[in-house]
Amino acid sequence: MPITVKALQKTGPDQPFRVTTIERRDPRPDDVVIDIEAAGICHSDIHTIRNEWGEAHFPLTVGHEIAGTVAAVGSDVTDWKVGDRVGVGCLVNSCGTCEECLADQEQNCLTGNVGTYNAEDVDGTITQGGYAEKVVVNERFVLRIPDEIPFDQAAPLLCAGITTYSPLRRWGAGEQVSGRAKRVAVLGLGGLGHMGVQIAAAMGAEVTVLTRTLRKEEDALALGATRVLATSDENFFRDHRGGFDLILNTISADIPVDRYLRLLAPRGVMAVVGLPPEKQALSFGSLIGGGKVLAGSNIGGIAETQEMLDFCAEHGIAAKIETISVDEADATYERVVAGDVRFRAVIDTATFAGATAE
Repeated sequence: MPITVKALQKTGPDQPFRVTTIERRDPRPDDVVIDIEAAGICHSDIHTIRNEWGEAHFPLTVGHEIAGTVAAVGSDVTDWKVGDRVGVGCLVNSCGTCEECLADQEQNCLTGNVGTYNAEDVDGTITQGGYAEKVVVNERFVLRIPDEIPFDQAAPLLCAGITTYSPLRRWGAGEQVSGRAKRVAVLGLGGLGHMGVQIAAAMGAEVTVLTRTLRKEEDALALGATRVLATSDENFFRDHRGGFDLILNTISADIPVDRYLRLLAPRGVMAVVGLPPEKQALSFGSLIGGGKVLAGSNIGGIAETQEMLDFCAEHGIAAKIETISVDEADATYERVVAGDVRFRAVIDTATFAGATAE
C-alpha cells in the first residue's frame, strides 16, 4: 500500500508553504524506504517552486538534499538494511543502460533521468521531494552517509557538496602547476561557495574567495581560503588579471562573464555551477585569447557523489548550517534570496510531529 506522510507543499508559486499529506508509492522489490531526519534548502528549490526555471507541477513538495535512516527495504535489495545512515540527492532514477549511465554519469542520462522532485517518474506521476517525513527511492540512488557527518550537516552535501566537488575534481584543483599549488578562485561565498572553499582547500589548492565585499572575510578564512578579494574594488579586474588557474563560479545572478574570464591564466578554466535565470553575454575573444575554457557542471553521478561523501568525512568537511522548523520555511526562503543564511538552511523534519496537516 502507498505510504502517507506529512510534507511541506506549495499549491502555486505565490502561495505559502502548508503542511499537508502526500502519498509515497507502494515500495517495489528494489526500493528503499527512508525516514527523513534532515532536508536541506537549496536555491534550486526556490528557483523551481517560484517558476523561475519554467512552469512547475503544482501542488509540489521540493527538496533534494535528504538525509535519514533506512526504515524498510524491498525483497530484492541487498546493499541496504534497516537502520543504515543514508542520503538521497538530486536524482531518483535513470535508464541505467545508456552510455552515460554505464559510465556512472546518471545526471547525463541520454533517455532522461528522473529528478527528486518536479519530474515525471517512470509510472507517470510527478516526483515529490524531501521536505517530508519519508521518501521511497530506488536502491541505486541511495547513498551511504559516513558516521562522522551528522544528518543535518550531511544533507546539503547531497547537492551543494557534489555540485562543487565534481568540477573541482574534474579540472584538477589538487594538481600542481609548475611546482606550485593550483590557484583556485571561488566566486561567491554562499551555500555552494562555502562548500567549494572547503573542498578545494582539502584537495591542496591555494584558494581565494571572490565576493562583492569583505563582509564574509572571517568566514572564508575559517573555511580554508588563503585570502578574500572584493570584486567591487575599483581596480579589482585590472590588478588580478591572469591570476587564477581555475575559477569555480557559484553565482546565480547576472555577472560580467567576460571580465571574470580575463582573471584566468592562459589555459585556465572557469567552471560554472550557478544557474541564473537571465541569459549571460559572452565574447568568444575572452576564451580564444589564452586558450581558456568555460565549462558547465551539473551535480555528479551516484558513484562520484559517494566519493564526495567519503572525501568529506575523511577531511572533516561538512556544510555550515542553520536548522529551522517546518513553519519557518517561507521566511527562510526570503533569507536565502537575501544572502542572509550562513551558509545552508536545513529543515529538522522532527518538527513535522507537532504540525497539523491541512
